[in-house]
Amino acid sequence: MNEKATHSLRIHLGLLAAEVICISAFVIEISRALSGNTLSWAYVVEWPILGAYAIYMWHKLLKDERSPEPTSQRVTDEVDPKLAAWNEYLARVHDGDQSNQRPK
Repeated sequence: MNEKATHSLRIHLGLLAAEVICISAFVIEISRALSGNTLSWAYVVEWPILGAYAIYMWHKLLKDERSPEPTSQRVTDEVDPKLAAWNEYLARVHDGDQSNQRPK
């Protein structure tokens, strides 16, 4: 199995684990809420939201996995004049700070 398929399988297994946890917790909390525990009503609402978020992230991760490799900027040895000027400025400022901190 290639690396991309292995990664997709892990994403699917992650969703399965998240949904099993969310559904189990929802069932437990709904039974506690119906038996009189008022705090459990907050969790009754929370667990489906977390389950929906897991589905959203599953979809997003699969979409990112299936998309072609992003076109990254190539690193070159060319000197950027603006970057060089900025670095010179920072060096002057740093030298100025160092000379002000020396004991007189």
